[in-house]
Amino acid sequence: MNTMAPRNFFDADQARDRCLKFRKRILDISQQVQALHIGSAYSCTEIVDCVYYGLMRRDAAGKSPDTFVMSKGHGCMIQYAILEDLGILTRQDMDLYCKPNGILGCHPDYGNPGIEASTGSLGHGLSMAVGMALAEKGRKTNGTIYVVLSDGEVQEGSTWEATMMASSLGCSNLVAFIDNNDFQSLGRTSHTHPSFYPVAEKYRAFGWETAEVDGHDSSAIFQAVTSRRGDKPLMVVAKTVKGKGISYMENVPIWHYRSPNPQEYKQGVAELEKAAG
Repeated sequence: MNTMAPRNFFDADQARDRCLKFRKRILDISQQVQALHIGSAYSCTEIVDCVYYGLMRRDAAGKSPDTFVMSKGHGCMIQYAILEDLGILTRQDMDLYCKPNGILGCHPDYGNPGIEASTGSLGHGLSMAVGMALAEKGRKTNGTIYVVLSDGEVQEGSTWEATMMASSLGCSNLVAFIDNNDFQSLGRTSHTHPSFYPVAEKYRAFGWETAEVDGHDSSAIFQAVTSRRGDKPLMVVAKTVKGKGISYMENVPIWHYRSPNPQEYKQGVAELEKAAG
């Protein structure tokens, strides 16, 4: 059994600097392709950063008993940027994003370095994560499964089947996050599916422990997970902003799948540099 202890401290200032760096890297890649899911990646940047740099345990060799699943597959640019930063993906891998001879597509593909699940079809990630969590329980290997979902994909029936099974099977080693940016593609989730709310209450009814946080507050995300009771699966409902970090992208639906033009790119760089101080 792995005995690595979870971290008890997460440096929010370092997280802020990393997240600005990752947003800039994704913005740079946007100038090499016709379009990418930039707004979707920006909304879950702090969540995914906290998982990799705060929550997932690592030994001296950098190996972890824990697993991350990006169920919100179209948000994968932030996962790619982090995997590059960790040395799991190369700079060339990133530079060849969605290009001939490249390995990285607009959704994660299992088998690529650092990718544990193919999640191009929304609604499958939580089901896979439940299976992984159950396997960890059976093997007694002490691994935690982390999964990020979009609020749009939670409308999928397979997600609710997995939600019911996770608690029924005692998957207390499962931690999920809903990137609750209130957008599904080009529409407001609260307008198209108002009965989706309140979210946390539904997960509690299905036997989960829940927490609600500001999804751009790294310390709050970390605290929500590390302070959990741990006897049930945990759902963290993270309130986020689509396109967070660049003013003209924030809560603007067109940035679901689009690359900035040169003028927009220049403004985006200036805003990120100003935020970095």
